[in-house]
Amino acid sequence: MLTLGWVYLIILALASWVISSWSFAWSVLAGGIISITSFRVSCRDVMVFFDTLPLEQQESAEKAKKTKKGLILKFWLRFFLIGLVLFGLIKYSSVNVFGLILGLSTVVFAITFSAVGVVWRYYFSRR
Repeated sequence: MLTLGWVYLIILALASWVISSWSFAWSVLAGGIISITSFRVSCRDVMVFFDTLPLEQQESAEKAKKTKKGLILKFWLRFFLIGLVLFGLIKYSSVNVFGLILGLSTVVFAITFSAVGVVWRYYFSRR
């Protein structure tokens, strides 16, 4: 999924550069890097969360609760950090807001196209 996100980001940035301008393409690239990085960190945090869950119900429920609180805290810290980065880009840089939004949608495109591909292969395979 991450590789597909990078491929879509490169395609979006190149198409934006050809169709519009370099500043629009830079905005798409910046938004995409923020989006893919956030997705990667979120994926890693969720995997660590599932690895630390107790396998048996007799194990410590307190440990699971502490791990859950840490995951939620990391989510909100990442959300706040992304907000600060976006604020800084918009306020102190000459980014195109529409390009930034398009770049931030890179992970959404990757997930959507992957899901459509899976459904397509499932329904139209020659079984």
